[in-house]
Amino acid sequence: MEELLLARLQFAATTVYHFFFVPLSIGLAFIIAVMETIYVVKGKEEYKRMAKFWGKLFLINFAIGVVTGIIQEFQFGMNWSDYSRFVGDVFGAPLAIEALLAFFMESTFIGIWIFGWNKLSKKVHLAAIWLVSIGTALSAFWILAANSFMQHPVGYAINNGRAEMNDFLALITNGQVLVEFPHAIFAALATAGFLITGISAWKLLRKQEVDFFKKSFKVAVIIGLISSVMVAVVGHWQAQYLVKTQPMKMAATEALWETSGDPAPWTLFAVIDPEKQENSAEIKIPLALSYMSYGEFSGSLPGIKEIQAQYEEAYGPGNYVPPVRTTFWSFRLMVFSGVLMILLAAYGTYLAARNKLEQAKPWFLHGMFWSTFLPQIANVSGWIMTEVGRQPWTVQGLMTTADAVSPSVTGPEILFSLIAYLAIYTVLMIIMIYLFIRVIKKGPQEVLQEATLNDPFDRREQHVVS
Repeated sequence: MEELLLARLQFAATTVYHFFFVPLSIGLAFIIAVMETIYVVKGKEEYKRMAKFWGKLFLINFAIGVVTGIIQEFQFGMNWSDYSRFVGDVFGAPLAIEALLAFFMESTFIGIWIFGWNKLSKKVHLAAIWLVSIGTALSAFWILAANSFMQHPVGYAINNGRAEMNDFLALITNGQVLVEFPHAIFAALATAGFLITGISAWKLLRKQEVDFFKKSFKVAVIIGLISSVMVAVVGHWQAQYLVKTQPMKMAATEALWETSGDPAPWTLFAVIDPEKQENSAEIKIPLALSYMSYGEFSGSLPGIKEIQAQYEEAYGPGNYVPPVRTTFWSFRLMVFSGVLMILLAAYGTYLAARNKLEQAKPWFLHGMFWSTFLPQIANVSGWIMTEVGRQPWTVQGLMTTADAVSPSVTGPEILFSLIAYLAIYTVLMIIMIYLFIRVIKKGPQEVLQEATLNDPFDRREQHVVS
């Protein structure tokens, strides 16, 4: 049990650290591509400067994100060798494609984009950043395809005690990935959008390069609003899919111990007692859970106790109830963060559309700055709900987490590596924050001047900056 707990803690901690960087890379690549597209289409140099300045932050984030991601796949061999032996033939394929295709594509075209300013034609250079953006999205797709197999296993057969892939098309068209992938992509766009609006709001408060940051704010807040709304829409689709494929997770998300009535209310707040398997206090919104689950204001949902009995009949004796408090509250933290994001982005879009950002109240600009962290909170809490809510399964219905852990790795060994990884990751996070602050403080003018001085071939840009 000690090894299992420590292995889970290690994977959770390193994954959370890594996932601070992943959505930012995906979202920033897309927004930078949009900015450069505006520059190429309209010929406005300001948008070129925007692409270069925000591109600096993207490159810092991408570099550190790559380092934090390296250890993720090694853990499958170190701490989860039984899992790798059992489903490696299925799970390993999308991860291999991600590394050999999508990541190489990103890396290649990032290099072309960095060194191709004024050496390539505008359209070719623009194509490079769009290919980077597509590459980051493809990376997400293949990783989510692997994760979706764990949530809803398809396209496999059991041979000689191991899961082997027999339908690659089924794996990549898994209903889980078809709802999980757009949810992750829109969340990434929102994450990058709120980072840019937050930094821009901070600069606007200080009246620094107002025109530059007003334009940056406008582009990012529109993308932030659209993507935040779409996260909610696709999240609704995910809830409907969850009811069919992981009813225990859905019930735990709602702390629904007994089968609900028809129509089912959504629990806004609950005091949960997992020992007694009851909620001592609840605040509910009528009809909402039925609509969330079925898209209509009718329908009941099975409760945890009923599903536990079904699982015992199907899989044998055992406790199939995930940590209900964690699943319940992580989902609500994600939802509340998302609602705040939509409200702030909607008001920010209104101000930007009416060209009133300079007249915005300081409380709003301060709010937009602190809202930079809202998408990260939503991202992490959403993944906690997704992964913790699947317990005790590593692969739903096929393999429990207790059966997946490596039998030959000791608790002290895992503890040592956990402490070492956390120390290294913390140092990397501090480095990233330091570099971000340094670039932001300098601002676009100084950052672009430095870039020009370091590129003796960039004569045209030198003229523009001077």
